[in-house]
Amino acid sequence: MLEVLPIQSKEEQEALCARCGITYHKELLAYRATVDGELRGICQFTMDSEGGRIVDYAHAPDAYEFEPMFVMGRAALNFIDLCGVHRAFFDASYDNETLIRAIGFSKNASGRYEVDLTNFFNEPCKHSH
Repeated sequence: MLEVLPIQSKEEQEALCARCGITYHKELLAYRATVDGELRGICQFTMDSEGGRIVDYAHAPDAYEFEPMFVMGRAALNFIDLCGVHRAFFDASYDNETLIRAIGFSKNASGRYEVDLTNFFNEPCKHSH
């Protein structure tokens, strides 16, 4: 079963970051994706006056699966949107452009991945790229 859940403890967040090869940032929020209890990925994100930002996004070594990574990205965007922040950026170092676009991001004029979350989750299937 696929599960995407917020990471509840900073100790777990730090351990999962190490497992996925990304830097742990204690000030960031994080989600983890698992399939049948096995880690598939982690997403660290934040919000500020500019908008939401996915800062780190990584799959577990030798465990990449599109669906868990997609759902995790959408979950982070949904949380950002529910917090009243309607603009988000994908600033993570992640080279799967197909997945980044599927989550809902597109490059803006400056080449940065961005998404307008206004009404995004009213009809999410319309936002597939």
